[in-house]
Amino acid sequence: QVELVESGGGLVQAGGSLRLSCAASGRTFSAMGWFRQAPGKEREFVGAIRWSGYSTYYADSLKGRFTISRDNAKNTGYLQMNSLKPEDTAVYYCAVGSRWNLLPHLQTYDLWGQGTQVTVSS
Repeated sequence: QVELVESGGGLVQAGGSLRLSCAASGRTFSAMGWFRQAPGKEREFVGAIRWSGYSTYYADSLKGRFTISRDNAKNTGYLQMNSLKPEDTAVYYCAVGSRWNLLPHLQTYDLWGQGTQVTVSS
């Protein structure tokens, strides 16, 4: 079965941290991206990682607070979020695709996780 299973969301106070996981099964891929969507807003790029090699890319506004990593043995990607702010509240999605470029674009990805809610209280 081809799927992405996300976990790790929840409620956290401002300044806190969360780590999201995205476990992939059933296919190979070239890159994993992370996106988020707040109520009433479009889905936006958070960051991405190339699955071979270790290149990572981030939205400029999130550099320094968010870190993406992966565990090839577990076929799992991670999004570590530190110094969380109320404006980080959103549903977070992981996605994978067969391209290793155009990573900030939604169309690059052809398989999406179910999303996990992250709520940051002030």
